[in-house]
Amino acid sequence: MATAGPYNYSYIFKYIIIGDMGVGKSCLLHQFTEKKFMADCPHTIGVEFGTRIIEVAGQKIKLQIWDTAGQERFRAVTRSYYRGAAGALMVYDITRRSTYNHLNSWLSDARNLTNPNTVIFMVGNKSDLEAQRDVTYEEAKQFADENGLLFMESSAKTGDNVEDAFLDTAKKIYQNIQDGSLDLNAAESGVQHKPMAARGGSLANDQTASRDGCSC
Repeated sequence: MATAGPYNYSYIFKYIIIGDMGVGKSCLLHQFTEKKFMADCPHTIGVEFGTRIIEVAGQKIKLQIWDTAGQERFRAVTRSYYRGAAGALMVYDITRRSTYNHLNSWLSDARNLTNPNTVIFMVGNKSDLEAQRDVTYEEAKQFADENGLLFMESSAKTGDNVEDAFLDTAKKIYQNIQDGSLDLNAAESGVQHKPMAARGGSLANDQTASRDGCSC
């Protein structure tokens, strides 16, 4: 018997979205999961959560995405979510240089609190506001290259490159699984392998999906 649609996936990847307050982290998540722009996004308090099933190399993968608050007073809470993340989207606002200048601090947290194989994708959001640009593409690209990060500019408002940022991160994680550099048996890998044939009912899948969500 075929497994129910919502549970029909082979892997679960845990993502976190990090960056200063107001750079559009929640709007990126909403655009990716709901395919629409959320105007006047309220600032995230603590952590919010979203999921979506995507396909990479013929494999269905469920992304569990934790959207963290950018405010300093929530840093202690949000740091606990870095543990066991397979992918991290590190976001800044191309119209506010201060959010770009803070990337070193966010990157330091990401490198210290995640595993060495966590894929970090740097996203310059609000590319639709070209007239207000405060950080050049070339400058940001150089920073990304120097730090071994994937990089892309996007717009949560128009949807431009939003899909690609999440998908390219997943492709890199999947590549790391295929070439053996990511150990799926390590608790901190941020990846769960769930062979579909081995699952009969939806309950087992529900438990599998939610187990990774606990960061207590």
